[in-house]
Amino acid sequence: MRQRRHPQPLLLAAPIALLAALTALPVAAQRDIRFEAAQAPTSGTLVLAVPEVAEGAARTGAFAQIDAASQGALSRATTAAGFRGKVDSQLDLPGIAGFDRVLLVGTGSGAADARRIEDIGGHVGRFAARSKAPQVDVLWEGAESGAAAQLAFGASLGQYRFDKYRTTRGEDDTAGTGALVVRSPAGADAARAWDGDWKAVAEGVKFARDLVTEPANALGPDEFVARTREAFAGKRNVSIEVLDVPAMERLGMGSLLAVGQGSVRPPRLMVVRYSGGTRGEAPVAFVGKGITFDSGGISIKGSENMWRMKYDMTGAASATGAVLALAGRNAPVNAVAVAALAENMPSGSATRPGDVIRTASGKTYEVISTDAEGRMVLVDALWYVQRQDNPRVIVDIATLTGAIVTALGNDYAGLFTRDDALAAQLERAGETSGEPVWRMPMHAGYGKMLESPIADMRNGGGRPGSGTAAHFIGEWIDAGRPWAHLDIAGMAWRDGNELSTTPAGASAYGVRLFDRFVRENYEQ
Repeated sequence: MRQRRHPQPLLLAAPIALLAALTALPVAAQRDIRFEAAQAPTSGTLVLAVPEVAEGAARTGAFAQIDAASQGALSRATTAAGFRGKVDSQLDLPGIAGFDRVLLVGTGSGAADARRIEDIGGHVGRFAARSKAPQVDVLWEGAESGAAAQLAFGASLGQYRFDKYRTTRGEDDTAGTGALVVRSPAGADAARAWDGDWKAVAEGVKFARDLVTEPANALGPDEFVARTREAFAGKRNVSIEVLDVPAMERLGMGSLLAVGQGSVRPPRLMVVRYSGGTRGEAPVAFVGKGITFDSGGISIKGSENMWRMKYDMTGAASATGAVLALAGRNAPVNAVAVAALAENMPSGSATRPGDVIRTASGKTYEVISTDAEGRMVLVDALWYVQRQDNPRVIVDIATLTGAIVTALGNDYAGLFTRDDALAAQLERAGETSGEPVWRMPMHAGYGKMLESPIADMRNGGGRPGSGTAAHFIGEWIDAGRPWAHLDIAGMAWRDGNELSTTPAGASAYGVRLFDRFVRENYEQ
């Protein structure tokens, strides 16, 4: 069961030159978000948040003012379109009431909570990303500074795009650039709430989305580490530890090494520690699967949609992005992000089905499928963070199984835990953050399906596939330590089922969930 040493990289000059050319391209510009007083402009491009009213009821506020100034143009347009301001409804009016364009966004009836405000902001952001106007003004009449900042947060998420590798965007070259000005009674107070809080979370989401969207030829384990160092540069109370192949060999991390040994791009284990809480207090730990490309290894996947397997490092990206958000807003908590990074490729040095692997904990398992690599990298990462950091709670996050997509589709991540209190905390955080989870069973019988005649267990086998995977991972958790596993295979990439705050592509699912989880349960 001796682990083979990782092969030395054999990168040629041409691929290196190609990589340099790719990474030199500029990142797509997005609108700068600013805050002003609530006074409505009289021209330009305006987004107006409109509460729902009964049919025929009179409107007040900015709508009424603009309507009066335009001799009833807005009222006539909304009546003709049947627009009453229901949640998620929109009415796009070009060349009306003296404006180049007016977008009416329905806010529904009653007071809008934070989740609804974020979704409204998402619609604003998606509109602003399509608009060629140099400035888009958003009129929000609520007086709370936090609400205006929450609207900006949603807009920042909604306007996200990744055009880094486009050499031209044709007629849309200027779309989505310039300023997005949130006008509200809170004015400068809203700017302070944004700068001191929600802007950091938006940056954490963008960081994770960018990583997940990058093609695998531009982002391997080393590049993931480099991007992380760049993102955390200048952040206070942060340290970054990276284990290379020799360091992992000394620790006996045969499981993580086994996944990466078929690739010329060596694996890494990265630990980001943020110490914003009480000195010496045990941290909250987020451990992410970071497979920068998953071919399936020797148990190779089918070709259909294999391109999407660049997303198989979403767990690591979101765990790291969440701690970036905590550090960016100076959250009063200690937190750790662990990224188990490897590329799973078939080659003459790759791990084979039937191999027996010894992990850092000493436990062994028989490889049934090299495409069950996510749990393989996670177990060494989980062992390490428990030994080094003794976290008060661990949540691992991974695009782990297709079975969870069959069970839950694109509406929920699968939550596996034996801790009822932790389950309730994550379920609540999922609802309030807009990244919901659904608790799945962890039956004691799942372990029987993983029994091996020659090792401590197998890395797969039996159904349900998501449940046995969670059981396998749980074998490396210390007795009594609060732990949960999130299978996000159906939530990490949205294609044709976008949300207002999540355009098509990488979602960075987990950043908002973890930020909310920490806010509600661990901040002092």
